[in-house]
Amino acid sequence: MTDTLFNFIHSMGLYHLTVGNLIMWAISFVLMFLAIRKGYEPLLLIPIGFGIFIVNLPLTNLMQDHQILHIFYHYGLEWEIIPPIIFLGLGAMTDFGPVIANPKTLLLGAAAQFGVYIAFFFALGLGFTIPEACSIGIIGGADGPTTIFTTVALAPHLLGATAVAAYSYMALVPVIQPPLIKMMTTKKERLIRMKQLRPVSKRQKIIFPLVTCGLVCLFVPASAALMAMFMLGNFFRESGVVERLSGTAQNELMNIVTIFLGIAVGGTMSADAFLTPKALMVFAMGLVAFSFSTIGGLCLAKLMNLVSKEKINPMIGAAGVSAVPMAARVVQKMGTAEDPRNFLLMHAMGPNVAGVIGTVVAAGLFLTMAQ
Repeated sequence: MTDTLFNFIHSMGLYHLTVGNLIMWAISFVLMFLAIRKGYEPLLLIPIGFGIFIVNLPLTNLMQDHQILHIFYHYGLEWEIIPPIIFLGLGAMTDFGPVIANPKTLLLGAAAQFGVYIAFFFALGLGFTIPEACSIGIIGGADGPTTIFTTVALAPHLLGATAVAAYSYMALVPVIQPPLIKMMTTKKERLIRMKQLRPVSKRQKIIFPLVTCGLVCLFVPASAALMAMFMLGNFFRESGVVERLSGTAQNELMNIVTIFLGIAVGGTMSADAFLTPKALMVFAMGLVAFSFSTIGGLCLAKLMNLVSKEKINPMIGAAGVSAVPMAARVVQKMGTAEDPRNFLLMHAMGPNVAGVIGTVVAAGLFLTMAQ
């Protein structure tokens, strides 16, 4: 009878609960709190947070072979299916009109990748391998699917840390960026008003995804999976003849793969995998990468004002990170705080969507270099 009782107690997860499990539960609750109470990226932080919670329930073994979380992870992420599908949906939701109307914003999107390369070299200096440094650096683009795609290919053991860092900093854009913007700009610069963007024709919007996809994939073939799906989704949108496909990519399909993505990422964050010095360093360096990306976009915008007749509000350079449309909304909010009649949202959307392209190109370069 005693042995039976002992075996029963020993079979309970409660008996095997560790301090590490409790710490990971706390992290999962923080992520879900930010999603529910603050509205920070709820579509992603809730499934990620719940995934962290359930994978740290002792003896459930949900990430073992043929278990539910492992199936999502293996077929969705290891097979590199979910991130490109996410990009299909993002493309269908993206309006490239502001970029086409003001092509200079492509440069701001490129400059906002500065933090990607700073973090890469910083990680190398700290002793990380080249594939690990690539996975850490790409966090600076604040693009979750691209971070996951790169990390799964190069350093899958860092997936939990890089993915949560990328999505956390995406969610915290309204907290992180305003102090950096104020530090790097003067009040006079923040008050600059920009001319209304020119109208963009339907033909231009149809041609843009074809030309961009062709050029990027010809120069950086490793980026093709993400770039092709991104531009295919946008081509659905702009063609105007496949509303059902565009709607499915934006809604039903996007929602389904977002669920699988979130819980698969959360499932990689068991206590023994995440609570290591290396993983915690990754999380810290992600903040460095994101901060320098914001600063890079701001600095180029200020530099462009020195040589351009038409002044641009340098705050839109901060929107060059890939956190669409959060970063653009931050710029809009700061602009109206300085001048209630200064509307910067559409101007900021140019570098914002350009930043997505820039991050995909950076990921392609890393994949080419490290593999």
